Amino acid sequence: MSDADTAMQQALAAAQAYADAAQAAVRERVAASSIDALQHIAHGYAWIETSVEALRALIVWGAVQGGEAERLVVAIGIGETLAQLAGGLPMGQNEFIRPGDFGLANHVPILLSHADGNSPENRAALISLIRQGAQVSDRLGDELLDTIRDQYRRFTDDRILPHAHGWHLTNALIPDEAVAEMAALGTFGVCIPEDHGGLGLGKLVMCIVTEELSRGWIGAGSLGTRSEIAGELIMLGGTAEQKAHWLPRIASGEVLPTAVFTEPDTGSDMASLATRAVRTAQGWEITGAKNWITHAARTDLMTLMARSLPDVKGYAGLSMLLVPKPRGSEEDPFPAEGMTGSEIEVLGYRGMREYALQFDGMKTPADALLGGEEGQGFKQLMRTFEGARIQTAARAVGVARRAFELGFQYACDRKQFGQPIIEFPRVSDKLAMMLVDMTMARELTYFAARTKDSGKRCDIEAGMAKLHAARIAWSNADASLQIHGGNGYALEYEISRVLCDARILNIFEGAAEIQAQVIARGKLQVRN
Repeated sequence: MSDADTAMQQALAAAQAYADAAQAAVRERVAASSIDALQHIAHGYAWIETSVEALRALIVWGAVQGGEAERLVVAIGIGETLAQLAGGLPMGQNEFIRPGDFGLANHVPILLSHADGNSPENRAALISLIRQGAQVSDRLGDELLDTIRDQYRRFTDDRILPHAHGWHLTNALIPDEAVAEMAALGTFGVCIPEDHGGLGLGKLVMCIVTEELSRGWIGAGSLGTRSEIAGELIMLGGTAEQKAHWLPRIASGEVLPTAVFTEPDTGSDMASLATRAVRTAQGWEITGAKNWITHAARTDLMTLMARSLPDVKGYAGLSMLLVPKPRGSEEDPFPAEGMTGSEIEVLGYRGMREYALQFDGMKTPADALLGGEEGQGFKQLMRTFEGARIQTAARAVGVARRAFELGFQYACDRKQFGQPIIEFPRVSDKLAMMLVDMTMARELTYFAARTKDSGKRCDIEAGMAKLHAARIAWSNADASLQIHGGNGYALEYEISRVLCDARILNIFEGAAEIQAQVIARGKLQVRN
């Protein structure tokens, strides 16, 4: 083992020792109270574990890289992670977790002794290499995976990037022809088995596809999210007839699904869902209200959670239904009888469009119940959370990548005081950290995807990937807009869209606080 490898492993060991000590401290306090009452340190512990796992993923990636740019990324990433663990790890814009919160100040000198890699010299050297044309490798060492990335990168460059900002400004849906081209590439059937018309590939491929599309526009990357959720719901819980009917249509793009779970007053409290599904002689009737339903008008299938057992409280009364609907148009977005909707205007994530939906006795077929089982809806949905959160992390990585690209290009082109602004250390420092952070988020996301593909439960790993990558998407977008200065605040500049799109990633598919709660509970193995 080289001296550099030894240093990396020592740094990782110091970070892990701190995480282990934090776990012991939190476990002792939670035993006398509860996670809910101790959210600051419990969630802070989750952030520590997430940072250590991201660091481990970066070191594993760096071990197979041979370039100087990659060496610098690893050195900076190690240095910054350990410095944050020692001095204050951000859980939000105004929330930090520090060793003193756990009574672990004795770990500070040890952590800082390994934190010298994030030096001004290393940051400057990294950006100098990028200016000279060096690339931080995103190759996976697998011909199929690298070919898929190249294919989707070309598609994004040619068919998404030139139009994305215009679509955002006009809140336009991605044109049908672009959706058809995405379908032809296999976008909507990546994880659907071949015998049901899909590609039969895994979550790692899903991440690559999503990352590249989201680099062009988060809306393009998000089109596959609903197909991913619906496809997995049906694959894992559907009857043979439901699989045969729906999966090939979803995989081909003939059917665009939407997820209809959230209600106006419930948020993440799904046990309180009130929308009713009542069995009739002809099938089911749905009554109630749903909120924040993405891409609801231009879809053909709703995976809809409703309470079909009204006398059963909580999750046990919920069922999942596969509800077909006619695809809407601009003039008539919701032509289905018994269903109406209104658009929720939003800052970003436009083009997908968000809706509030109302159901007044909407009729759906008798075979709509997923798997033919009542009371299983929440359990069925839970099995899709891992894939959905990994996919959301991949969206965040793509957004973070685009923020870096825009910031780097602007800093090279923009001249102030007789030189490109990239010559100023505060600008190049931002770019260096954006590139390092994006790489760490990507590798943590890939780690979660590989864990899922191995067949292991990965709710903690998926939560970590989503938690970390969403923060990086926002921080990269914010730093890139700062590099743009006043121009970044102008709607005509693409970074203004990227900033708005980045903000939602910390909220949907489980807010950051929910992810931290999941990670803390899982790591501590406690219920209270």
